[in-house]
Amino acid sequence: MADYDGEDAGFEDFEDAGYEDEYIEEENQQEAYTDIVDPNQENSAEAGKIPNHLRRTTRYMTKYERARLLGSRALQISMNAPIMVELEGETDPLQIAWKELRAKKIPLIIRRYLPNGMYEDWSVDELSI
Repeated sequence: MADYDGEDAGFEDFEDAGYEDEYIEEENQQEAYTDIVDPNQENSAEAGKIPNHLRRTTRYMTKYERARLLGSRALQISMNAPIMVELEGETDPLQIAWKELRAKKIPLIIRRYLPNGMYEDWSVDELSI
């Protein structure tokens, strides 16, 4: 004798723990994040930019910004982008990107978005590693 009939799958025993509500709440939360920007690219949406003298975020580069910056620059180097430092036998794009970061010669800008939708642009030479 089975505990359940053929049509009864036992779903009435299952309690809804509200996982769907938690998932929807997580989707609706807006998180601050950073972005890598090419300084040569024209940006017409300057409405949300905070001027350099009014910046509120720290001048220290986070480990997440550093990882994304090195990865982006290493990808550019592997696609034959110009290298901004003198090479001493390095062939690995990631090692070359590290060398450029230490010399603060990476030609990229880090864009930090704030919770209110505005953003700050920091060049690599302005940030402490």
